[in-house]
Amino acid sequence: MTIATFGAGCFWGVEAAFRELDIIDAAVGYMGGTLDNPSYEDVCTGQSGHVEVVQIEFDPTITSYDQLLAKFWSCHNPTQHNRQGPDRGSQYRSVIFYHDEAQRETAEASKKSLDDSKELSAPIATRIEAATVFWRGEDYHQRYLEKRGQAHCRL
Repeated sequence: MTIATFGAGCFWGVEAAFRELDIIDAAVGYMGGTLDNPSYEDVCTGQSGHVEVVQIEFDPTITSYDQLLAKFWSCHNPTQHNRQGPDRGSQYRSVIFYHDEAQRETAEASKKSLDDSKELSAPIATRIEAATVFWRGEDYHQRYLEKRGQAHCRL
């Protein structure tokens, strides 16, 4: 089993998007901030430095990291800085948290390839950062859209 972590705006829709792939599991939570064990309310202030993220457990012999990156790029607008749709703030920034050097290199190459393709209307704002502690989000956030019979977040 391998871990990958992505921030791409509201974590409810991002989790649902990654669950479309053949993965072991996905959990929503927080990463990249300075506060230990942050709550959703802490993160929503934008003061803790955390990002709403989805942490994915996957078997790379079934689903590759490249496939996860393709889903990441397609499930949000990576050209927006500190926002996605109506959600604004640093907690919604586009970020790939890498867990090892191979993930960092693959993420950097994927980002460069997409940027060089000129498929997007602006340069990619996505940051690529070393993973830190993953703080699992509250139970009511896990599989949030699935529990409500919705496929995605409404923008």
